[in-house]
Amino acid sequence: MRLQNKVAVVTGAGSGMGKAIAVLYAKEGAKVVVSDINVDAANVTVDEIKSNGGEVIAVMANVAIENDVQNLIDTAVNTFGTVDILVNNAGIMDNFEPAGDIEDDKWERVFAVNTTSVMRSTRKVLPIFLEKEQGVIINVASAGGLQGARAGAAYTASKHAVVGFTKNTGFMYATNGIRCNAIAPGGVETNIGSAMTNINHFGMGRIQAGLGVNPRVGKPEEIADIALFLASDESSFVNGTVITGDAGWTAY
Repeated sequence: MRLQNKVAVVTGAGSGMGKAIAVLYAKEGAKVVVSDINVDAANVTVDEIKSNGGEVIAVMANVAIENDVQNLIDTAVNTFGTVDILVNNAGIMDNFEPAGDIEDDKWERVFAVNTTSVMRSTRKVLPIFLEKEQGVIINVASAGGLQGARAGAAYTASKHAVVGFTKNTGFMYATNGIRCNAIAPGGVETNIGSAMTNINHFGMGRIQAGLGVNPRVGKPEEIADIALFLASDESSFVNGTVITGDAGWTAY
């Protein structure tokens, strides 16, 4: 029970990695706030956690909307009294568009969900963490935040920004008992690709060779194990960095 009596907020927890993280945190004793834009999916996660005896609530949140982020953290505090762990997992893909094919509204949407939401939720929990001089922030970045050919230009730029924000936040608050780290998953079995509607053939063609050297696709539970380590006291000396979970893909 490595997270006994901790309160954890997990965004994008209706499916995939977010769901796996929420379920594992609850098993380890955390009180969990399951957030997702799809409240029905969030409730499925809640039901699974409750069936195992966990304490949990669902909060519908579109992380691209500031008021939803505010309500998410406020609801967590009003329900469980505080927040100890924030997992910024919600994210969307682009359609593998290279720079010359990016449309402004799609660029802004990707950044709103993948990057701006991370800043806003972090900004919202920091007063809570600073008051008690402890707290953990875990941002789900991507192998696309470390290298240039894992997605299109918008997604790649958004995840590189998350990595930079993570490092800055981790250092800035290191003397305040606050840690901020990121996870960079490689290919993982999730439904993040479901939002892709019109894949750019040029962009996809350019990254195809890199896909061929991916050792294997991961399970959401494997990323959840990393998130548990980062949330627990076992990682007390780990701060402002990125842990890659990709079976060695980025080692090539």
